[in-house]
Amino acid sequence: MNPSDPTRCGLHAHRLPEAAYAQNFADAHPTLTPQQAQIEAERCLYCYDAPCQTACPTGIDVPSFIARIAQGNVRGAARAILEANPLGGMCARVCPTEVLCEQACVKNASEHKAVEIGALQRFATDAYFAKPGAALFTRAAATGKKVAVVGSGPAGLACAHGLARQGHEVVIFEARPKGGGLNEYGLATYKTAGGFAQQELDWLLSIGGIELRCGQKIGRDITLSGLLDDFDAVFLGLGLGGVNALGLNEPPLTGLRDAVDFIAELRQNDPKTVAVGRRVVVIGGGMTAVDAAVQSKLLGAEEVSIVYRRGAESMSASEVEQQWALQHGVTIRHWAAPAALLSADGAVTGMRFARTALEGGKLVQTGGEFELQADMVLRAIGQTLGQTLEGAPAGIELQGGRIKTDEMGRTSRAGVWAGGDCRFGGRDLTVEAVEHGKQAALSIHADLMKQGA
Repeated sequence: MNPSDPTRCGLHAHRLPEAAYAQNFADAHPTLTPQQAQIEAERCLYCYDAPCQTACPTGIDVPSFIARIAQGNVRGAARAILEANPLGGMCARVCPTEVLCEQACVKNASEHKAVEIGALQRFATDAYFAKPGAALFTRAAATGKKVAVVGSGPAGLACAHGLARQGHEVVIFEARPKGGGLNEYGLATYKTAGGFAQQELDWLLSIGGIELRCGQKIGRDITLSGLLDDFDAVFLGLGLGGVNALGLNEPPLTGLRDAVDFIAELRQNDPKTVAVGRRVVVIGGGMTAVDAAVQSKLLGAEEVSIVYRRGAESMSASEVEQQWALQHGVTIRHWAAPAALLSADGAVTGMRFARTALEGGKLVQTGGEFELQADMVLRAIGQTLGQTLEGAPAGIELQGGRIKTDEMGRTSRAGVWAGGDCRFGGRDLTVEAVEHGKQAALSIHADLMKQGA
């Protein structure tokens, strides 16, 4: 018998009535109405030297775009957003604004409630994408320079768009069948409903001068040394292709899978066709863990638990994300580390966990254990570069398992820049990846213009 056959255990698709899927996977936070946007925009104090703008990794002029919404100039608001953040539409959907711009809002002190900056940003960008009209941005005169971008996630797209605006020719090499990277494959369906990732991708490419080649994986179809021979510069926006193991005996088992693969399957298929367990355990403490857990509940799982080795305050998922999980019936268990996978007949039956605590600043096991029954276990304990740098020449220095760069994204190898999740030192946020791509594009452009002088 095939151990990967989901029908051998408690994994099943079609757990819910047909109508439930459309409701469960609809847009979690629909865009504001014009009236709602007007009222919210008028709450803004339009601060000089605004702390919300400083808190935005891409430096969006928040007071300016909100003032334009209040004045009825929604297209102008969208331009102000997209000038600073070409993926401002997606970031409006997925940014943890509660710990960025909205946390810095002065209204928190005067009214105990920040201006809903993320919702206003989405209102403006959604309105623009619904009726784009004339192009907001145009290309500069052609420079004759060619740049390769590896990866079409937020960092790669931001870099490509910035370079194309400067007149350079850009070829994006994407390993998967579709472009978009994390935005297309790695986010909960309810965060990016309606095919928005592809709509935004199409808009970014519409500036011209950018060719997207899918099914091109570094180390298999292309090599970094080959790209350096054929292009004037290379930007690596690889993302993270590997997934951390639990550190246990992990044979192939039905019901044991990586959370990122589970999320990607959901994004690319009709939810009702995706198999889920009756009892699901998600191991990890980040947004991927929350997305996987909540969507398991939305698919019809009866019991879903997130298990994390430290306390709630140490989880990389924001407090808002944690509350979102709890509101959807997910149980979050803290201070527990995976100790053993339980299985029978080639299928997962549960997990054994060791209780943990901090002693002298170090995480230790206290000696206590408990078990959770599960027919699906999802690993969400972080990702690694994996084999994504196969084919790379010597000289790409790593730090902490990721690519070491300077503040503009320049790597230790001449002619190569990097950004996004593959770059050391970030917080694995979409908005930070966009800024990495923007800054790298500026640095690459400056170098190319020196070469041509």
